Amino acid sequence: MSETQRLSKRLIALIGCSRREAELYIEGGWVTVDGIVVDQPQFAVGNQQVSLLSGARAEALPEVSLLWHQPALPDSQGELRDDQHWADDPSPLRPLKAHLKRQQQALPLPAGASGLVLFSQDWRTLRKLREDAARLEQEFIVAVRGELAPGGLERLRQGISWQGRQLPRCKASWQNESHLRLVLKQPGEHCLQQLCASVGLHVAALKRIRVGGVSMGKLPAGQWRYLGERERF
Repeated sequence: MSETQRLSKRLIALIGCSRREAELYIEGGWVTVDGIVVDQPQFAVGNQQVSLLSGARAEALPEVSLLWHQPALPDSQGELRDDQHWADDPSPLRPLKAHLKRQQQALPLPAGASGLVLFSQDWRTLRKLREDAARLEQEFIVAVRGELAPGGLERLRQGISWQGRQLPRCKASWQNESHLRLVLKQPGEHCLQQLCASVGLHVAALKRIRVGGVSMGKLPAGQWRYLGERERF
């Protein structure tokens, strides 16, 4: 075969399926080209060997949710790429390009922060995160400079008024001599900076490490993993 054609068209000729079935097989990761899984129906094939894997099912992929460790990106939300999948992801799911399509972000990071970002294709997950946003704890590690005011941590725990504004109560503790651990619900714009300023500290860096019951864990910066079946926000 000297001319190339779409992988989906080749598969139709090979097994006699419909166009939609061919697309489902390919997007589901059930088709190989010279022994390598290709999950793009538009992929151009020529003389390569195309095969359908044993146990293949022409079914729509389940909607998935992803966790990304976003680096600190000035004026940018960044983007998910298939080459950023964490090699040590414990999920049994096979990484597919279709898993990165139609992903919507929930609970964006505060400006200038790095850390845990949530994405989902599942409208039910997205709705839950929107509806429960005010009740979900968010945990941050905050790099700070300056000298903590006397009783500062206790004041943060009780709630504090600063520059005429009532700031939310938060759980506050030292992780080490230069990093605070702050846990609060639905932090507003610049809320963490204002909390720290109210007790004499300047924020050098922010990292979100947990939302509700889901922790970022050991996920490296710039990489993503699948939300586990037993993980619940």
